[in-house]
Amino acid sequence: MRKLLLAATLAILPLSLGAQELPRAAPTLGDTREFPDPKMVEGQPFEMRPPEKADDAPLFKEQTRAPYHHAADFQVTTLTDKLHLPWAIAFLSGGKMLVTEKFPGHLRIVNADGSFGEPLTGIDMLAPAKKLGLLDVALAPDFAKSRRIYFTFFALMADRNGNTNLASGILDEAAGAVHGVTVLFRGKPYESVKNFSSKQGGRIAFAKDGSIFLSMGDRDGNIKADYDLALAQKLDNHMGKVLHLTPEGLPASDNPFLKMPGALPEIWTYGMRNPQGLAFDPRTGHLWETEHGPRGGDELNRIDRGKNYGWPIITHGKDYGGGPIGEGIVAKPGLEQPQYYWDPVIAPSSLAFYRGTLFPKWKNSLFVGALRGLGIYRLEMKADKIVAEEPMLTDMKTRLRDVRVGPDGAVYVLTEQKALLKITPR
Repeated sequence: MRKLLLAATLAILPLSLGAQELPRAAPTLGDTREFPDPKMVEGQPFEMRPPEKADDAPLFKEQTRAPYHHAADFQVTTLTDKLHLPWAIAFLSGGKMLVTEKFPGHLRIVNADGSFGEPLTGIDMLAPAKKLGLLDVALAPDFAKSRRIYFTFFALMADRNGNTNLASGILDEAAGAVHGVTVLFRGKPYESVKNFSSKQGGRIAFAKDGSIFLSMGDRDGNIKADYDLALAQKLDNHMGKVLHLTPEGLPASDNPFLKMPGALPEIWTYGMRNPQGLAFDPRTGHLWETEHGPRGGDELNRIDRGKNYGWPIITHGKDYGGGPIGEGIVAKPGLEQPQYYWDPVIAPSSLAFYRGTLFPKWKNSLFVGALRGLGIYRLEMKADKIVAEEPMLTDMKTRLRDVRVGPDGAVYVLTEQKALLKITPR
């Protein structure tokens, strides 16, 4: 039986912003249905509710509702609960972390004990005061030498959100600043129609060659009744895509649509809805993505060059009003199936592969944060198939925005509202 210990304090952390018990919170706004406590029975799927899309069924055995398996006991420590709408973590040396706060667009250095000072300066030039939104942050592969960081951002406008953009700068920890901030890439269209929704994507993943993969949400406030014209299916915009860029923000030379008339050269794959998780499997080198479905049909996809992942032509979900999306089909030749999907949804917010040695039994695991499933989900993968699933932290009843594996092998989690958590062996 899973055992979860919330540590009240750590003896080695005497500071006032050190480890403390995480306050239990009710589900936050946006959770329109109660998420029941999962039924943990070894070898059986934890999800027992009927699917939202009643006529749906998986196309292969391992595509959904994998059997529950608990591999290792753990404890959770709250490093701080003083953050404001944190979105992403990147790890510095000495146990320090870079943390983005979505609003009002702050970038902070958080110490290993959870204490932190004022936000870093130097990024306010990206948008007017109180109009900057920050998303992901990542260290350049040569960070130890260059001190360069990359981050995604958008601007708040009077009646909409700007599109997702990529910037970089040089981190100066001593000065508490980011110097030489440069916008490398701006999503197209930069401004769109009113109701330009918050489905922004925004995750960064570095390939071994130093090139950048960037996820872009479809901003589906723009999708009309004619689903054949969905922006995620059109190659003249960046919405609902995974992009491939050089470190300078230019189209990578191996992109599949470089020479296609009318297509934007940055596009690597298309047909996504809101991809908020993006990470490479360190064992295989494959790129993986998680994305929000509509009402049902959250997805885990292996991202392969030039492929179409189907949204909104195919989906394992339905419209929020209860009707079908387009023709209501889940498969079509030439469109990729998810390797795994959740129905009902968990609203996947992030994705991380376990790379540490602190939890030997978590080898070959990946972690998915959840905004509606109110927890994180540990998936076990074999030959690119999901063979087991373990919901974790669901008793906290709070939305979890980011999950990352630290250099120390611990798992770090950001709650959407304010907390930074650390998961270690019990």
